[in-house]
Amino acid sequence: MKILDVKAESKTSKILIGERLSQLPRYIEGKKVIVLTDSNILKHYRDQLPAGLPIIEMGLGEKNKTLATLDYIMGRLVACEADRTSFLLAIGGGIVCDVGGFAASVYMRGISFGFVSTTLLSQVDASVGGKNGVNFEGFKNMIGIFNQPDFVLCDNEMFRTLDAHQFRSGFAEIIKAGAIKNKALFDYCANHAREALANDSETITHMVYESVKIKADVVEADEREKGERRLLNFGHTFAHAIEKKSGILHGDAVAIGMVLAAKVSQQLGLISKSEADRIKEVVAAYQLPVTSEIPVQDLFDSMKQDKKREGGFIHLVLLEGIGKAVTRKVSYNELQQIIDDLRSDIG
Repeated sequence: MKILDVKAESKTSKILIGERLSQLPRYIEGKKVIVLTDSNILKHYRDQLPAGLPIIEMGLGEKNKTLATLDYIMGRLVACEADRTSFLLAIGGGIVCDVGGFAASVYMRGISFGFVSTTLLSQVDASVGGKNGVNFEGFKNMIGIFNQPDFVLCDNEMFRTLDAHQFRSGFAEIIKAGAIKNKALFDYCANHAREALANDSETITHMVYESVKIKADVVEADEREKGERRLLNFGHTFAHAIEKKSGILHGDAVAIGMVLAAKVSQQLGLISKSEADRIKEVVAAYQLPVTSEIPVQDLFDSMKQDKKREGGFIHLVLLEGIGKAVTRKVSYNELQQIIDDLRSDIG
């Protein structure tokens, strides 16, 4: 096991990479724990959870990442007689962690919480960094809060019960981490696709650790996304629009978004064609999509609603090289032209 500390303004969050679910009791000892999870987790792991804990079961899928689900959880917490000394333990993928962190942050103005992150995507993205929230009218994470969990337990053995497509989609965020901040990690991804897709423990632990380390460093410098943390959104401005319009997995949308953002970087003369092509090749090596069939105008309309907008501008994350990301403030007129120029790559 490897431990990383995310030292944010509010608290220090411990990321336990490679820790086993069987060791969970040592991290919740003495706490008044209530579990939030979903039916998939209960199907595979109910008998491995500490006995006697009250369990709140939420629905599966992005469609349940809503204020209605938050309302349901609040009601169940009240029914469980949760108070300010209670501890909410969210066990699941990114949706469970996002909603669970938000619920804990607003219940009685905030109770402590932790995560058992059960998917690759969640371990390197949703469960780390303190972003918690729900979607609103189809727009990703429009309502939320910054708040750090006490700990995140990342057991890569739990990937073995993941759907293969869900597992693959998590590699998009790892590739992204290398592309924006660490060329060595990007090169490692390029050279170890076969081992990674086979869920080789050593390969996965290395990838998760290096990805989380990048995110931890960025979060420590800019917890509330005023500057440096925006770099973590490489590919996401396109991805959120694609995800809203198509309903594909977040990791798949990020994969396409990275390819498009790399193309924009090439168009603007920031990187070479060979570098943009290499991004696409590595994404494809992980059996992730590289194109979308979303109509150009639909994509533009959704991108204008992105959380990263400021007035008539949007912050677009681009590459100056593999391993070096930058943020450009782009007007909607410029964005429309960029998307028009990408027409052949989008669909």
